[in-house]
Amino acid sequence: MNKVLAALIAGLFAVGSFAQTSAAKPVAAPAAAVAPAVAAAPAAKMESKADARMEAKKMRAEKMAARKAAKAEKAAASAKVKADKMAAKTAKMADKPVAK
Repeated sequence: MNKVLAALIAGLFAVGSFAQTSAAKPVAAPAAAVAPAVAAAPAAKMESKADARMEAKKMRAEKMAARKAAKAEKAAASAKVKADKMAAKTAKMADKPVAK
């Protein structure tokens, strides 16, 4: 327990001394060299947003087309089943003798 407390206290002092040290001063780059990179970043960001929007729109359209096709297929299958039932009923009625 004493060793654990000693390690925690030593870590606390190390963090405190690290926080108090000043950061090394960065080397200043010429402003002309930095400006085009900064200006290009928003344009790239705008293009990526536009691409993402177009991709999302395309995916929604594909999803809606798939839904529409599935709905049409289901309706066609339902109509076929209904027609088969009517044909079977008509055939059954044709086989029955008519009572007078």
